[in-house]
Amino acid sequence: LPEIIDYEGTQKILKDDPSPLNVVLLQEIQRYNSLLGIIKSSLIDLNKAIQGLVVMSSELEEAFTCIYETRVPPMWEFAYSSKKPLAAWTRDLVQRIEQFTKWAESAKQPHIFWLSGFTFPTGFLTAVLQYSARQSAIPVDSLSWEFSVFSVDESNIVNPPADGVYVKGFFLEGAGWDMKGAQLIEAAPMQLTTPVPVIHFKPTEAKKKSAKGMFACPTFYYPVRSTSFVVAVDLKSGEHTSDHWVKRGTALLMSLDH
Repeated sequence: LPEIIDYEGTQKILKDDPSPLNVVLLQEIQRYNSLLGIIKSSLIDLNKAIQGLVVMSSELEEAFTCIYETRVPPMWEFAYSSKKPLAAWTRDLVQRIEQFTKWAESAKQPHIFWLSGFTFPTGFLTAVLQYSARQSAIPVDSLSWEFSVFSVDESNIVNPPADGVYVKGFFLEGAGWDMKGAQLIEAAPMQLTTPVPVIHFKPTEAKKKSAKGMFACPTFYYPVRSTSFVVAVDLKSGEHTSDHWVKRGTALLMSLDH
C-alpha cells in the first residue's frame, strides 16, 4: 500500500497561497488518506479474522470474498467509482497517490494534470475556472472552455501553459484519433478504445455553441456513462458531421475497465 500523504505538512506549506487549486489538492489528499486508512484497517482486521483472533463480520466476509475473486471490496469504493478488477484498481490507486504526493511534496503544480486521478474532477475544473476568473477580474460564470489537442507526445511538453491547464488520461470510445490532423476518424477494426494526446483546457469568455466542424464530445469518469459525466470537450469532427459521431456513441473515457 502507498504511504498516506502528509496533509498537515502540505497545509503549512500552502497556507500563504489559498488558491482554488491548492484547496482542491488538500481535499484530494483528505479523500485519499481516508481511503488508505480504510483499506489498511480492513486488511488488518481481515488478517485477524482469518487467524480466528476476531469475529468475521459480514463486511469482512464480503471483503474476503471480493479479494478471493479479484474484485474491489465495496467498502473501498467510497472515494471514487471504477470498473477495474482488483489488481488493475490497485495499480491505478498507486498512480493516483503518486500524482498528489509529488504535488504536495514539491508544492508545485504538475505541468500536465492526470485528470483521471482526481476523485472529483469537476471540482478541479471549476477551480481552474475560478483561478482564471480571479486573474482576469471577471465573473467565473462568464467563463467556459476552449480546447486544443496536442499533436505531439506528452514527453515533448515540458512547461505549463500561460493560461488554463494541460490534461492527460483520455480514451476515445466509438472513434479513432488522427494524431497529425488532431481530429476524429473512424476507429480501426476491433479497436474498442483509442488513447488521446494531452488536451489544453483553456478558460475563455463564454462562447456560443460548438463551432462548425466540431463535435462536443461527452467525457465520462468511467465506463458507466449514466452517472459519470464530467465535461463536453470540443474535438474536430474530421470528414464527418457531428451527428455522425453522436450516432456512433462517441465519447471520451477517463478510465477503462481493465
